[in-house]
Amino acid sequence: MSAELIQDNDLVYLILDERRRWLLQVEKGKEFHSDRGIIKFDDIIGETFGTVVFSHPHDTQGYKFYVLKPLLADYVIYMGRKTQIIYPEDAGLIIMYSGIKPGSKVIEAGCGSGALSCILGTFVQPTGHVYSYDIREKSLRTAERNVKRANLQEIVSIKNGDILMDELAHENVDSVILDMPQPWEAISKVKNYLKLSGTLVSFSPTIEQVKKTTFALQNNDFTEIYSYELIKRALQVKENATRPQVRMIGHTGYITVGRKILDLKNPYRERKPKNFEKVSLEGMPLKE
Repeated sequence: MSAELIQDNDLVYLILDERRRWLLQVEKGKEFHSDRGIIKFDDIIGETFGTVVFSHPHDTQGYKFYVLKPLLADYVIYMGRKTQIIYPEDAGLIIMYSGIKPGSKVIEAGCGSGALSCILGTFVQPTGHVYSYDIREKSLRTAERNVKRANLQEIVSIKNGDILMDELAHENVDSVILDMPQPWEAISKVKNYLKLSGTLVSFSPTIEQVKKTTFALQNNDFTEIYSYELIKRALQVKENATRPQVRMIGHTGYITVGRKILDLKNPYRERKPKNFEKVSLEGMPLKE
């Protein structure tokens, strides 16, 4: 298979070192300025992903930058954002437990900067769709911009809507993803959009939210209800000193999942027991 060439307006992942790395859109005739010199996009366009480029002026700067094709995780971490994002490791858990796949229809409540919207859109394409709702204008503008940069605007719809108050025109949705302060308040309503056996996944930063969400799922005909916390620890690998990194993100949030069912009472195992009959010993001879 031939190498993929970098085209005008492509996104590239530009890496100088562990701390300095950027997600950039290359455009003919334009440049990227850093403290280690200037990267001319014309030096990159037409080359293959996985190459290197040297900063200008070559005689006084000449630092080596790596040019990679962005992974979904790279895009999420380095995309433009105004709010806290859902990290790739959490998004991976959401994908696994939601059962999202190509062709799935998904509702997302709380699009934020569009990070999770882009991840979901990547997995449901080419025939699925993500309907992402938010009530904050700044978040909507940022999410729309990031979805467009990821070239997912045909797959992901960013909409102004209140999942708690508005009547949304959805039915038989495969999964509902909630990233909002009071997810438990939405469950009785959004379950009407879900198909039977469909999944609901809620991301929350605190235990109190997890408890209320769990009880709401139990009271609204959901089963297979579980909550998880995922902690990722990077390693520092050296010749004679391999150990965990000193710094890490200790906690991102909790993920609570459940599946919609049509609950029916069991006519066989849920019969009420007969009234307990007491036997009176009055007048009966007692053994000496």
